[in-house]
Amino acid sequence: MSELASEPSAENRVETSELDPAIAARLKRNADGLVCAVVQQRGTHEVLMVAWMDDEALHRTLTTRRGTYWSRSRQDYWVKGETSGHVQQVHEVRLDCDGDTLLVVVDQEGPACHTGDHTCFDADRLL
Repeated sequence: MSELASEPSAENRVETSELDPAIAARLKRNADGLVCAVVQQRGTHEVLMVAWMDDEALHRTLTTRRGTYWSRSRQDYWVKGETSGHVQQVHEVRLDCDGDTLLVVVDQEGPACHTGDHTCFDADRLL
């Protein structure tokens, strides 16, 4: 079972997950039990967005092959494209060398950003 603990501020979070224990053991979560997920377009390697996953979101992503994340603002799970139709078909999920970041390789249908931009990094170039 996962190492997630229930949190008063995250009442919709699943306390236990069916995530493979071998995978769960490799994850280094932040204080909120989350791992950063960098979402990348398959083929072009373009970074589309960054989101957060707990064990259950990762389990759902691995089993459904649809990008599923934990919304820190809504305190609930969300499946990318569930309301917008801009779905992510997941092809690969990789864990970085430190175990604290996931790379989610997808085919993105439509814009990835909630603002309607192609990526969440289209708007503000700093350098």
